[in-house]
Amino acid sequence: MTVASPTQRPLTMDDVTYLVRASFGPHTRVRDGGPLTGGGYATVWWALLDDDRRVVLKLAPPAGTRLLRYERGLCTAEARYFRLVTERAPGVPVPPVLHHGADPAYGEWLVTGMLPGRSLRQLAEAGAAVDDGSARYDLGAALAALHRVTGDRFGYDGDRASGATWRAAFTGMLDALLADAADWDVRLPVTPDRLRALVGRHAGALDEVRRPALLHFDCWDGNVLTVPGPDGRLQLSGLVDGERFLHGDPLLDLVSPLLYRRIEDEPEHPLLRGYRAAAAEPLVLDAAARRRLGLYRLHLYLLMTVEMPSRGMTARSHPGRHARLAALLDEEIAALVRD
Repeated sequence: MTVASPTQRPLTMDDVTYLVRASFGPHTRVRDGGPLTGGGYATVWWALLDDDRRVVLKLAPPAGTRLLRYERGLCTAEARYFRLVTERAPGVPVPPVLHHGADPAYGEWLVTGMLPGRSLRQLAEAGAAVDDGSARYDLGAALAALHRVTGDRFGYDGDRASGATWRAAFTGMLDALLADAADWDVRLPVTPDRLRALVGRHAGALDEVRRPALLHFDCWDGNVLTVPGPDGRLQLSGLVDGERFLHGDPLLDLVSPLLYRRIEDEPEHPLLRGYRAAAAEPLVLDAAARRRLGLYRLHLYLLMTVEMPSRGMTARSHPGRHARLAALLDEEIAALVRD
């Protein structure tokens, strides 16, 4: 395969066969397989086994690979997330965890069942003339179901940014990204002090979040699988790539599904209609909620900027991405300054 990112390593079919047999036993045979593209962190393959199961193999970056602070232990986190969702929110379609292992030669890997369907991104890239509103409605309902699950602290698990309050956890998440930016010498369109001042200015809005809800965090179109339903309309068939999960404000999960847009400006969006129909509590997009959404977009665009060198991207190699993110950061900062 072509390695798209320094965190991904090349695999051959022999490597995949070895990892499958290490997962399911020495007599397991791989009939077919190939790489799955779209992500930039782990190396991902699909495989067809001799018992007709289709599985997804996700191989973590090699030991010693430079990572962002929040990326430590993502393979373990993903296994934990899928098991948690299966147990606590069984109506939400996530892949079943079939094996989570590690060895000295390959490091850590995860094998899950392969869910049916094509992602919303794949449908868009194929130019498919389909109405995806029903699938996005389903996504909103699925997120509402996830958000009923409550954690015991805010933020990430393990030794990553977390806290007893959402303000503490979110501030820690931002500080970690700013430290990563310094480590990787990433040029930002705003100083760290100004970013911290903005968070401090709107800390009261963050303090309104008092329950650490289970979040997927990464529900952009590439991670949302769909299939045609009995009536021909698209329906949600899976949420994948749960490795970046955390506990916090449910509003954080309403940012990635409308990447580069403002969900609060689209009150009748199918995602919001599905969410409202299934939510345990009313979804209120008041002034404080809008400020928090602005902070969350700021965090996401900052993350997407800071991760560029760790994915082998620079402002020179990907000028469009860098310029677009810089402009979006400027817009969110200006809006937060006005509030």
